[in-house]
Amino acid sequence: MGSFLQRIFGRPTVAIAALPDLAALEVDMHSHLLPGLDDGAETVEQSVELVRTMQELGYRKLIMTPHVMGDFYKNTPADIRAALLRLQQAVDAAGVTDITLACAAEYYLDEWFAQKVETGEELLTFGGDNRYVLLETSYINEPFNFLEIIFQLKSAGYQPVLAHPERYTYMYDNFAALEKIRANDILLQINLNSLAGYYSRGAKRVAEKLIDAGLVDLLGTDAHHLKHTTTLREKVLPTEYLRKALALPLLNSSL
Repeated sequence: MGSFLQRIFGRPTVAIAALPDLAALEVDMHSHLLPGLDDGAETVEQSVELVRTMQELGYRKLIMTPHVMGDFYKNTPADIRAALLRLQQAVDAAGVTDITLACAAEYYLDEWFAQKVETGEELLTFGGDNRYVLLETSYINEPFNFLEIIFQLKSAGYQPVLAHPERYTYMYDNFAALEKIRANDILLQINLNSLAGYYSRGAKRVAEKLIDAGLVDLLGTDAHHLKHTTTLREKVLPTEYLRKALALPLLNSSL
């Protein structure tokens, strides 16, 4: 472990002994590591390298969540499971052990998703019987049918999880809306790289405010490529807000 940390940070391990350990999370439940499905990993080789890196960061299970979005990313449960199988075979062949690979999806709240819910089409979930469904919206515009879809999901026995709420600019100046969403039993997942200001200053501010308010249920990497994992280990690990987030009653390790 010492040689790995020295390689990453370029200084003696004694100086970084107090850094938080992502092994406490055990599980990452939001990433785009499955090959060739979306704007994440393009090849199996890239996926294997990312799996290795995530393992080095302390994760023992990866729930990978490719985009499902209207006419753009038409990923089906069969497509996603097939990609998971290809990656599992490649990981096994590469001799990567002691890490569990699983899949779900990140569903974009559009008219196509509404149709899936209305018709009872299979949704890929995580969290076992809790049936967590990871959702995202437009970054700029509030979805007009948000509460209606949430009601339908809950009626069908699903538990909605809103991905990276700190990144939605339409809520930057309306923190009360986020509080209301959480009060309506919608779980909130923030991206770890938001704590380093990777996406924007606004996203960093909202993420910190959510942590201070104790409204964060899950932490995710939302990793698409090695730039994301590099930012995580070089810029996020030393942040005070990572320590604060890890002190919350997070659900990651239960997945």
